[in-house]
Amino acid sequence: MIGLVTERLMLLDTASLYFRAYFGVPESVKAPDGTPVNAVRGLLDFITRLVEDREPTRLVACMDADWRPQFRVDAIPSYKAHRVAEEAGPDEEEIPDTLGPQVPVIEQALDALGIPRVGVAGFEADDVIATLATRSPTAVDIVTGDRDLFQLVDDARSIRVLYTVKGVAAHEVIDEAAVLARYGVPASAYADFATLRGDASDGLPGVKGVGDKTAAQLIVEYGDLAGVRRAAADPRAGLTPARRARIVEASDYLDVAPGVVRVVRDVPLPPAAEWDRPLPTEPADPAALDTLRRQWGLTGPVHRLLDVLAARR
Repeated sequence: MIGLVTERLMLLDTASLYFRAYFGVPESVKAPDGTPVNAVRGLLDFITRLVEDREPTRLVACMDADWRPQFRVDAIPSYKAHRVAEEAGPDEEEIPDTLGPQVPVIEQALDALGIPRVGVAGFEADDVIATLATRSPTAVDIVTGDRDLFQLVDDARSIRVLYTVKGVAAHEVIDEAAVLARYGVPASAYADFATLRGDASDGLPGVKGVGDKTAAQLIVEYGDLAGVRRAAADPRAGLTPARRARIVEASDYLDVAPGVVRVVRDVPLPPAAEWDRPLPTEPADPAALDTLRRQWGLTGPVHRLLDVLAARR
């Protein structure tokens, strides 16, 4: 019996992981009919490694029900605009042709295994992760390659990020000390720091001329984004004229950017019965899993994951 003190919720940033699997596992890995299944096999092996290494007692695959939510686009139209598929509608993300067909297989495999998937219409997986982490009474491991989620790190509540930017096997454990060492700001100020710095990969311009170092200096000196803006409005504050001018010029951006950068911590989750359950030790639907295994050539990854799950009984 696993005691309360050892309980740990693991939250997967699923799209982040299957994109990494897709680009990390050769496309020559195919199903019997020749269809690439590199993302499927890679994701299953990632989950096996994470469960074996980190021993979560609950596991939730968080999904992007909306990868580019309208409330974020309304605030900053450039938000992820460069990722929109040119020949599709404004809500379609550009992804590799051979990855798209693998996503339904991933979802079916997770369902057959009994690993709950949670996505909420109008919100990104980041928001689902934030809400689940905020509500969790136990320790939380967030598995992602997205540094935006560093804003959730909280030592007092045992919330940390397993950062996979260098790979799942070589993931880094990000706690408050790690955030401070990397960026010079506490995790609680990371969202304000990121707002000032911007992020080209998400279409967020930031404040012109403000990079990591300057953003950190501003947060340390003035406490938070509101303090930085107050200092920019006060000629008696210690800001240089150039920095003051840049912050003032970015006022329109700074008015709306926090609502884009900060994750939503209170999305309307589905009923807890759909996702709040112990780590499965056997498949929820053995027949469906067997069909998927044979159809898509997933015998090795499925058996490896089942063995690790069974060992958690």
